[in-house]
Amino acid sequence: MLLYLLQKEGIGLGKEAKTNAMRMLDKKKIAYEALTYEVDTFIDGMHCAELTGAPVDASYKTLVMQGKSKQYYVFVIPIACEVDLKKAARSVGEKSVEMIHVKDITKITGYVRGGCSPLGMKKMFPTVIDESAKNFAEIYVSGGRIGLTLKMKPQDLVAVTNAQLVDIQAE
Repeated sequence: MLLYLLQKEGIGLGKEAKTNAMRMLDKKKIAYEALTYEVDTFIDGMHCAELTGAPVDASYKTLVMQGKSKQYYVFVIPIACEVDLKKAARSVGEKSVEMIHVKDITKITGYVRGGCSPLGMKKMFPTVIDESAKNFAEIYVSGGRIGLTLKMKPQDLVAVTNAQLVDIQAE
């Protein structure tokens, strides 16, 4: 009985346990590839790319910020870049935005630091993806837990998150 319940939940027998991000993509019938790597604590995006063999330029990190209005926003930028706070604020019509505190990530998104995906958060927040994503056939984003990266078409990520593509990188 326990084995059946685990299988029903997608656990065991070599089957990867699905994250909210994966379930969201499956539900919308969006193609993706799940890349897993062994790690037990937070590592930055550069190390994730190295472990999965993903190209650094096409690997993106997810940042969650709060605007002056107290609204939360999701920004997706290349892992080797910094976000320009003024550009980010302008892209969502705010006077300013600031990063949320690390201790609040799980409460706000449902994800942990290092496993925060732009897909499948507790709530759907306005999302901005750096326009550089359109230069790639496929990009890599967090899959919703530490040790999981999703490879997918940038236009699919834009569509499923209802995102806008805007230049939000710092010079």
